[in-house]
Amino acid sequence: MYRKSVRKLCNYSRLFCNKSSDKPASLGVDKVQDLLDNAATFDNVRPHNEQDSWATLPYVEGTHFHRSQAMKSTRPRIDPRETSIILFPGQGTQYVGMATRLLKYPGARDIFALANEVLGYDLLKLCKEGPQSKLDQTVYSQPAILVSSLAALEQLKEERPNAIDNCFATAGFSLGEITALVFADALPFDRALRLVQVRAEAMQLASERNKGFMATVLYSPDAKLGIACKEAINWCIQRGVESPECKIANYLYPSCKVIAGSEEALKYLEANMKLYGIKRIKRLPVSGAFHTELMASAVEPFAQALKKIKIQDPIISVHSNVDGKRYRNAGHILNQLPKQIVRPVKWEQTLHCLFERKVGEYFPRTFECGPGEGLKAILKKVNAKAWDSTFCIQA
Repeated sequence: MYRKSVRKLCNYSRLFCNKSSDKPASLGVDKVQDLLDNAATFDNVRPHNEQDSWATLPYVEGTHFHRSQAMKSTRPRIDPRETSIILFPGQGTQYVGMATRLLKYPGARDIFALANEVLGYDLLKLCKEGPQSKLDQTVYSQPAILVSSLAALEQLKEERPNAIDNCFATAGFSLGEITALVFADALPFDRALRLVQVRAEAMQLASERNKGFMATVLYSPDAKLGIACKEAINWCIQRGVESPECKIANYLYPSCKVIAGSEEALKYLEANMKLYGIKRIKRLPVSGAFHTELMASAVEPFAQALKKIKIQDPIISVHSNVDGKRYRNAGHILNQLPKQIVRPVKWEQTLHCLFERKVGEYFPRTFECGPGEGLKAILKKVNAKAWDSTFCIQA
């Protein structure tokens, strides 16, 4: 049944993408309903036996936790060196060969086996063999990164189980926030993966309808980034570009942001870097202007799909990309998580919430689980002392 649903979803994608560009940006009630009915019912995702059932949860049966205090405070009243924080990366970190080295861990193999069944295609083969052009597509990269990140978590469980037991907070960059919610037992794995499939498909459709791009921007202390974005939009308007967009999409660290928007707007910035104090612009391997209003049509399908999941209160603190603060409860997740699609990722602010300490205080150990080492590199720019005790478990 699920494979048929995927085929219907793909047919829907082709139908939508062939529509004239002068149609409204909204997906439309009928199309949204079709997307939800065929990709987010979740009813046919069931473990076949007891051995499979663990894979719908973030932890294997028998794992013990000593962190109920995290529900009341973001700072456990124990030696910080005995605690940990776990971070999960987002889209753009994918590469051919990811997760291959994790296959020696039985839990990682099992989680990919279930993912293949849920998604209806061989995700592991795509991660191992590519091609990169396919892996870079939003509909494939988002599930691949989520599953690979959780597979990396299996290595952490094997090698440093105390990092799991004593973790008091988690966060993820963009897509990684959903991975963090799975880890915190707020979303079951199988349903979260289906949710990511809806998110990725809806964002892919929005990207194909409203072409957009993203680029990392390094700038000087006296840069005029806000003015640069406004003048890039004005430049587009003067040349008849329809619905131009240019804004900060990711707050990474001081002197570094990610700008997202229309291609013409980014070309304007690239051609006028010195005028606004921009030192460098580098395009990102993503297929749309994520975290901008160009993604607005993806919010409703995602929000409706999220409503079909029984969300639990997180068992540890999970910090939201929207404002850097931790989710209070399941209802807060339901209301806040859809906003992330069109709001900037406030990662720098999140890191301040997680790692600010008084002078002389120790820091928790931090583990980045997933493809790449990007989050660790960002943390060094925001808080070098916290970076000293950070480790990468690479997918």
